[in-house]
Amino acid sequence: MTTAQDPRRKPFNGREVSERITLEPREMPTSWYNIQADLPFDLAPPLSPATGKPVTFEEMAAIFPPPLIEQEMSRERYVPIPERVLDILSLWRPTPLIRARNLEKALGTPARIYYKFEGVSPAGSHKPNTAVPQAYFNKISGISRMTTETGAGQWGSSLAFACKQFDMTCRVYMVKVSFTQKPYRRTFIRLFGAEVVASPSTLTQSGRDILSRNPDSPGSLGIAISEAVEEAASRSDTNYGLGSVLNHVILHQSVIGLEAKKQMEKVGDYPDYVIGCHGGGSNFGGLAVPFVKDRIEGKKVEAIAAEPASCPTLTRGRYAFDYGDTARLTPIMQMYTLGHDFVPPAVHAGGLRYHGAAPIVSALLHHGLIGAEAVLQSAIFEAAVLFAHTEAIIPAPESAHAIAAVVKKARELKEEGRSAAILFSLSGHGHFDMAAYEAYLNGTLEDYTYPEAAIAESLGNLPAVSL
Repeated sequence: MTTAQDPRRKPFNGREVSERITLEPREMPTSWYNIQADLPFDLAPPLSPATGKPVTFEEMAAIFPPPLIEQEMSRERYVPIPERVLDILSLWRPTPLIRARNLEKALGTPARIYYKFEGVSPAGSHKPNTAVPQAYFNKISGISRMTTETGAGQWGSSLAFACKQFDMTCRVYMVKVSFTQKPYRRTFIRLFGAEVVASPSTLTQSGRDILSRNPDSPGSLGIAISEAVEEAASRSDTNYGLGSVLNHVILHQSVIGLEAKKQMEKVGDYPDYVIGCHGGGSNFGGLAVPFVKDRIEGKKVEAIAAEPASCPTLTRGRYAFDYGDTARLTPIMQMYTLGHDFVPPAVHAGGLRYHGAAPIVSALLHHGLIGAEAVLQSAIFEAAVLFAHTEAIIPAPESAHAIAAVVKKARELKEEGRSAAILFSLSGHGHFDMAAYEAYLNGTLEDYTYPEAAIAESLGNLPAVSL
C-alpha cells in the first residue's frame, strides 16, 4: 500500500472533477527502456524453424532490417530514439495521464485510479509507438514496402499511417472475422494508402492451404502472420512488421510506462497495481516493464495482465516453445501458448486473439514477477459502459479488459477498506467498435470460455525442441 497522500487539485465551481496530468513535449522520453538489461534470468533464444537451433542474424534478415534485429537481441538498458522518430511521435506524445475521479465515485472505492490514455494517437491506439520506428528503420535500410497482419485493426491502421510518413507501401492481412465485423477499420487502413486483404486469402500458399482444409475459416492472427511473413520473405523490396510479441516491440512501447512514471511523480503518487490488457503483450508490456524494473529492485508494485477468457494464453496456456504462426514459418519462441493451431471463436468481440504471448511477458509471468487473469465478455462490456458513462470516453473492447480488471480490484479494495493506487493503460478508443457495443446492448453478446479439450488438442502439436 502506498504511503503517498491522496493527490488533490483545485475543485471547479466547488465540484471534484477528473484531473489531467500532462508532460511538456520536451519531457517526452528520448530513449527506450530495455528490460532485458535488468532481468534476473536469461531469455531463451528464438529457434530457427528450419534447423531447430538458435536463429541466426542472416535468417532474421529475410524479413527484418538490421537495426531492428540488433534491438531484438540487445541487452543495452537504454536505446536512443532517432530524431526523425521523435518528430513523428511528438505529433501526439506525451499522452495524458488522467485521474478517474468520476469512476472512483461511481464505484465508491478508496482506490486512486489513473489511466494513461493512448487513444489520442493518429490510429486511436498505442500501436503507432512501434509502427513509426519499424517503418523508419526499414526505410533507412532500403526497404520500400511492408506486409503485416492485423486482428481488430489497430495495428494495421498504425502501420498504414507509419508507412505513409515514409512514402512506403503496405499490405495488411486482416483476420477475416474482424474484416467482416469492423468495416471502418478497413476503411482507416485504406485511407492511409495501404491495401487490406481478408485472411486467409488466396494470395499466399499458406492461405490457400488453410482454405483448402476449411473454406469457411474465420481466420486467426497466426494464419494472418503466416501470410504476411510468406509474402515478405519472397520479395527483396518487402519486409514484415509485427505489432506485438517481439522484444523490439516491447522496447518501443516502453514510452508508455516511462511517461506514466514521470506523470505520477508530478502528483506525488506511485501505483500499487499496474494493469493492462493482454493479447500479444505490447500494450501491457509497454506500460508495465518500467515498473517491473522497480519490482526487481525491491519496490512493492504488482503488474497484472488482463486477457479474454475466450483466448486465455497466459492463464490456461503452456509455457513452452512454439511457432509464432500457423504455417510454422516464423522462429520458435519460448512463451505461453495455446498452440499455433489455435483459432479463437468468432463470437469474441475484440482483438487480443493471438495464440501466444511475448517472450518477455511470458518469462516475467513464469518467474512470478507479474500476474495474469482472464475476463468474460459480459464483464468487459459492463465495465466499458460504466467507464463511458463516468469518464466520457468510449473504450476499445481490448482496453475494456483492463478496465474490467481495474473495476474488480477497486471493489476488492472497497471490501477490504484499503486505499491503493491503480494505474492502467487505456490503449484505444472504441469509435470503430459499435457493432460489438450494439451486440452487448441488444443482449446478444455471448460469454465464451474456451474448451479445455480444444486447448489440449492444439497443444498436442507443439514442436519438439531440445536445447
